[in-house]
Amino acid sequence: MSLRHALLGLLAVQPATGYELAQKFDVSLGTAWHASHSQIYPELARLQEAGMVEVVGEGARNSRTYAVTPAGHDEIRTWLIEGEANRNQRNETAVRWFLLALLEPEDRRAAVERELAYTEQYVAMLRQTAEALDALPRKHPFRSTVDLGLRTSTVMQQWLREQAEEA
Repeated sequence: MSLRHALLGLLAVQPATGYELAQKFDVSLGTAWHASHSQIYPELARLQEAGMVEVVGEGARNSRTYAVTPAGHDEIRTWLIEGEANRNQRNETAVRWFLLALLEPEDRRAAVERELAYTEQYVAMLRQTAEALDALPRKHPFRSTVDLGLRTSTVMQQWLREQAEEA
């Protein structure tokens, strides 16, 4: 995943400080990828140097609010339309689920139940997010990805329930 493009996308929705971007990243993209402050701030500096973001405000303790520039919007467009996605993923959850069959039934059931509890919490969080986004005065550009998360989570829950029954 490209940190550069993720940050540009978040800034295309709304200008933000590095700290705010870290929070937004965790809430919106955190299930796909974790980005630390030590990764975000240097990338913002590179984006600014490349003319893809600009500082539009300064606050306390030298905080800077960044916004995407037309060059940044062009970069997002080019990346999405012309670039080939790196479809290789590291997904610890997928590896864990792959290996569930190696466990004894009791341990497998416990592991599946823990995973099911997590997906139920995640779905509840997505539903709250959907409600908050639906309450906004205009449609949020990432609202449809919340629906995608709900759909995929529903499929995962069904699969986990099947695994629990088989254990």
